[in-house]
Amino acid sequence: METSIAVFKGKEIRKKIHNKEWWFVVEDVVLALIDSSDPKQYIQRMKQRDPELGKGWVQIVHTLLIDTSGGPQKMNCANTEGIFRIIQSIPSPKAEPFKRWLAKVGYERVQEIEDPELGTKRTRALYKAKGYSDDWIEKRMRGIAIREELTDEWKKREVRREREYAILTAEIAKAAFGITPGKHKKIKGLKRENLRDHMTDLELIFSMLGEAATTEITRVDDAKGFQESRHSARKGGEVAGKARKDLEQKTGKRVVSRENYLTTSQGIKKIERK
Repeated sequence: METSIAVFKGKEIRKKIHNKEWWFVVEDVVLALIDSSDPKQYIQRMKQRDPELGKGWVQIVHTLLIDTSGGPQKMNCANTEGIFRIIQSIPSPKAEPFKRWLAKVGYERVQEIEDPELGTKRTRALYKAKGYSDDWIEKRMRGIAIREELTDEWKKREVRREREYAILTAEIAKAAFGITPGKHKKIKGLKRENLRDHMTDLELIFSMLGEAATTEITRVDDAKGFQESRHSARKGGEVAGKARKDLEQKTGKRVVSRENYLTTSQGIKKIERK
């Protein structure tokens, strides 16, 4: 499974690949189409106004694990067909452009299944449009490739549950940076945003080192299952952690930074949080 964030008119829409198609977080979709800041309450009223939608809610909406600032959480999601049905009950002028956007996202997913290279090109173009530098994009894309190699290795070793992936990833991060991913996000002032999309060059480099080292150590250890993979993950993170500490000692500067790339109406701007 894969989790990602799309942007519609400045609103973040979390989406996840499930059964080879995109599923979207219902609350995010509703929030993008209404003026209220309380999508949960709006959804309850919407189901009351539309009894047929309420009756078929359990068939349209499935609960999936989605990455949040507090770690993976179960959230209501719907596929393209289900989201179209939900939109029908939202009397908003924003709905028609959203329908076109949603259909385009679905079509692009079909294209990416047929030609995976298209997905990589679109990811690069998206980062570029947001204002990220070419050097940063290269590191981010390399990090994605290293991450995929690691998760493929975990799959071979019977680590399959999404919650286990999250725990192993946190083990690497804690050993590499000396703090949990949740604490790292707080330092940067993030909430739902993807931490790696807001990392500095050095943070990305040490993340890559930790995960690349974990892949190699997992193979050498011939780790089996979750617990053995967890031990290898700690050791892989420690490789990056030792390198980070050595750099910090020589430069007198911490690698974990408040520097951030935050979305604004003008694009992505690099700022220093005070």
